[in-house]
Amino acid sequence: QVQLVESGGGLVQPGGSLRLSCAASGNSFSYSRMGWYRQAPGKQRELVAFITDIGVTNYANSVKGRFTISRDNAKNTVYLQMNSLKPEDTAVYYCNGFAPERLPQNYWGQGTQVAVSS
Repeated sequence: QVQLVESGGGLVQPGGSLRLSCAASGNSFSYSRMGWYRQAPGKQRELVAFITDIGVTNYANSVKGRFTISRDNAKNTVYLQMNSLKPEDTAVYYCNGFAPERLPQNYWGQGTQVAVSS
């Protein structure tokens, strides 16, 4: 069974840091791209960042310079280091694995809550 399992969410004060992890298992294939999305209450899910299998990264403008995505292919794990967190970063964060040669193409984790509040 293909699974993406997130961890590392929690409550943090503004200006603080968190590191999210997403471990992939059960896949006999490689994800060409892995990333993080987030969904705040009443809002649509949005892309936060992604990283390709060759290390190319892309970030939402709202997190550039504060968040860093990385990937350990040997461990089948992707990370999101979040620094200088703001209240508007509060959301459920979802891990995504994209495999364009497969159906379905997109695989999702169950989500982890990040709350930024004083």
